[in-house]
Amino acid sequence: MIEIKNLEKSFDGVKILKGISSVFETGKTNLIIGQSGSGKTVLLKSLLGIHTPEVGTISFDGRIYSELNSDEKRDLRTEIGMLFQGSALFDSMTVAENVAFPLKMFTNDSKLKIQKRVDFVLERVNLVGAHKKLPSEISGGMQKRVAIARAIVNNPKYLFCDEPNSGLDPNTAILIDNLIKEITVEYNITTVVNTHDMNSVMEIGDNILFLKNGVKAWQGSKEEIFITDNEAIVEFVYSSELFKKVREAYLKE
Repeated sequence: MIEIKNLEKSFDGVKILKGISSVFETGKTNLIIGQSGSGKTVLLKSLLGIHTPEVGTISFDGRIYSELNSDEKRDLRTEIGMLFQGSALFDSMTVAENVAFPLKMFTNDSKLKIQKRVDFVLERVNLVGAHKKLPSEISGGMQKRVAIARAIVNNPKYLFCDEPNSGLDPNTAILIDNLIKEITVEYNITTVVNTHDMNSVMEIGDNILFLKNGVKAWQGSKEEIFITDNEAIVEFVYSSELFKKVREAYLKE
């Protein structure tokens, strides 16, 4: 579980995060949504320790990040997996080498142990036989699965995903959503996903934090979105006719 309390973050005197408090639950897909400029990327980077809030705390299963010493922060980072927006694979490395990279960086595991772990996670994301391929030789969807394998190879307690469906076609995006959800439940990970994809919200939104102008405007599940009367989230989610019809059909049931 990750808990944030009264987070405030400013840049050049402009306050971006304005007293945000929330809980991201273990074993669930926790989504951060909001319009461009709402603060969701700043919040994600604050959770990762890239930005330091001026006010408030971030705690990882009771460990307050700002109170940890350098060794404790380093240990915490080994418990974090990150799925970047553009996959961020190393072009000159094979699929297997990309996935093995965190193990070589953060562990003293033997070559055999690393190989077995790489084999395991590549099988888990349905990429058996892709070990020797370069990123340029596989599709965007496969690259995203390699990035997921790399993010979970260290058995992380916390998984952060930044726009995981960016650049993917709708069918592949659904497959990636489902894979993230399955892995979250299977390994009981605290997963936080920064997304603008409303299909992801409706598919895997166990716990959704909606930011508007740097403020927590709403929080709830994908089921609660259908019945909420919160004007801010209704306006944001149901700006398209398709989602309006989906909501209307849900309320009629």
